[in-house]
Amino acid sequence: MILAGDIRKGTTFVMDGEVYQVIDFQHVKPGKGAAFVRTKLRNVMSGVTKDVTLNPSERLERANIETKEMQYLYNDGQLYYFMDTGTYEQLPLDYDAVEEAIKFIKENDNVTIRIYQGKPFEVIAPNFVELEVTETEPGVKGDTATGATKPATVETGFTLNVPLFVNMGDIIRIDTRTGEYMSRV
Repeated sequence: MILAGDIRKGTTFVMDGEVYQVIDFQHVKPGKGAAFVRTKLRNVMSGVTKDVTLNPSERLERANIETKEMQYLYNDGQLYYFMDTGTYEQLPLDYDAVEEAIKFIKENDNVTIRIYQGKPFEVIAPNFVELEVTETEPGVKGDTATGATKPATVETGFTLNVPLFVNMGDIIRIDTRTGEYMSRV
C-alpha cells in the first residue's frame, strides 16, 4: 500500500480496479481546511487521462509493474517491433505505447518496456541519446555569447532548439526526459 501523500510522478497504483500512472501531481495545503493532493492520472491500459483529487492519508494499492530491456527493430507503418535480446521473441506495439519514446530512438537502440499483467503499456527511451542533426539553419560564426537558439531536426524527426553553433551533420546529446539539447558530441 502507498499513501496518496507519498505519490510522485511515474508512480503506478490500482484504483477502482484500474491501473493508473501519475503524470503530474501537486500537494496543496490551503490556508483554511485540510491538505489534499491534486493529480493528473493516466490509465495504463486505455491511455485515458483524468484529474483526481485525493486525501493525503488515502491508501492506494501499488501496482506490480514488470520492466524488460528490449531492442527496437523497425516500424512497418502501423506497428513498432521490439525484440527480447535474451529469447529473440518479437513484440509488436502500436503508436499509443511508443509515442513518448519513438521521438528519441532509432533502429537497434535498446529501450525499457513496462508491462502490467503480461500487457506492455509503455516504452521508455534511455535518459540520454546521441542523434545526428539532419536539418537546421547554418551556424553563425562568432555568435556564441548571446545564448540564442535555433530549431533543429534530428534523424528521428524530432525538432528541438539548439545553440547557433550547431550545424547539419553534428551529433548532439539530448535529454529524453525533457527533450532538451545537452551538448555536442
